[in-house]
Amino acid sequence: MQSYHEFLSEVLIPEQELQEKIQQLGEEISHDYNGQDLHLVCILRGGVMFLTDLMREITVPHSIDFMAISSYGVGDRQASGHVRLTMDLRDDIQGRNVVLVEDIVDSGNTLASVLGLLATRKPASLKVCTLLDKAERRETEVPLDYVGFVIPNKYVFGYGLDLDEYYRELPFIGVVNEDRYTPPDS
Repeated sequence: MQSYHEFLSEVLIPEQELQEKIQQLGEEISHDYNGQDLHLVCILRGGVMFLTDLMREITVPHSIDFMAISSYGVGDRQASGHVRLTMDLRDDIQGRNVVLVEDIVDSGNTLASVLGLLATRKPASLKVCTLLDKAERRETEVPLDYVGFVIPNKYVFGYGLDLDEYYRELPFIGVVNEDRYTPPDS
């Protein structure tokens, strides 16, 4: 695999800006759930870095759980429209205040499916916290309660978002120069 430097078009959101925004989101969530039960549900795998940093900024006691959803085929860069639950929650969320933690919302189709599924489990409340909102790609309107950044329709990676399963570890959000990037299977 080649170095990301060869196809990084630009750093869209630098590390310091990410961390400042995550601190603000943590303060907002802490304020909204002061004195209440709070359960964070992270969508794997992209949301892990965001969840980890967000947890450190939330000052109210909270628990966490994970779900894995597949809406992309292997090597696909766009959602297939077919959403499949590949790992379910371990905890019962009935009667709990749930905040769903997402790395990015673009079409809204996957998120709408997940919210529909979680709503059937009767949480006391169900809100969404997303680091990135690619609003111009929205096909299905979904409620976003906590939003880090609204970004343009660019192919992004880093800070949990993968580029063909690589580069999730980068501390910033970068934009792919698609003229210089060739997927591994090509």
